[in-house]
Amino acid sequence: FSSFRFDIYRKVPKDLTQPTYTGAIISVCCCLFILFLFLSELTGFIATEIVNELYVDDPDKDSGGKIEVNLNISLPNLHCELVGLDIQDEMGRHEVGHIDNSMKIPLNNGEGCRFEGHFSINKVPGNFHVSTHSATAQPQNPDMTHVIHKLSFGDKLQVHNVHGAFNALEGADKLSSNPLASHDYILKIVPTVYEDMSGKQRYSYQYTVANKEYVAYSHTGRIIPAIWFRYDLSPITVKYTERRQPLYRFITSICAIIGGTFTVAGILDSCIFTASEAWKKIQLGKMQ
Repeated sequence: FSSFRFDIYRKVPKDLTQPTYTGAIISVCCCLFILFLFLSELTGFIATEIVNELYVDDPDKDSGGKIEVNLNISLPNLHCELVGLDIQDEMGRHEVGHIDNSMKIPLNNGEGCRFEGHFSINKVPGNFHVSTHSATAQPQNPDMTHVIHKLSFGDKLQVHNVHGAFNALEGADKLSSNPLASHDYILKIVPTVYEDMSGKQRYSYQYTVANKEYVAYSHTGRIIPAIWFRYDLSPITVKYTERRQPLYRFITSICAIIGGTFTVAGILDSCIFTASEAWKKIQLGKMQ
């Protein structure tokens, strides 16, 4: 009952083996192929991957039911004293001339204005709009042509592997539109969560957008134009999770690469050697 009996890797004496040039070539190619696959797997193991999933939930429950909004818009033909931000929603909020965390920068020697605002909205359908409603005296023909530099919601995500519509209205140019037209942007906001390797989560929002422009009238005449952003929230949440390949999967892949390559190379070498020996016998038969 010697322990040698348990050896399943029996050794063949070197005197009983025969090296060949074909076997040497296949062995070198086999090692190079294994090295290439090993480096590819190692690169994939070291790098992180982004996995996404969809579910129905309110991911940022600690926000108090608020969404942070960042708006940056230029109106090159409207004075800054006329520009204002109004916020409305289905919870009864109606705020005209919101000024907290906002800034107005004169453009074109004071003829135009760049509005930058950082404010919060409730997680219910509503709208916010840039208009002259908060001005002391309403202008007769306000020019609402504009360029949107930024409109984003929630935390800023700067992740190369995540491509989404986090700032879908960036670069929207309406300078050639009818100066007296109102602009409606209908937004469908999708909650988005990004979880990094440490487990830290950041909450942002993607959105889709459709828009129209029109000159509105009522029984009293033409309605003062405005730039409307009407939003609604999707119940579906998108979650991106950053992770690395597990160690056991990496080891399994390496074992599969080495074992599979050696097995295929062995079969190939055996076939070539058998064919070569058969060809030699045929040639010897012809010579006799």
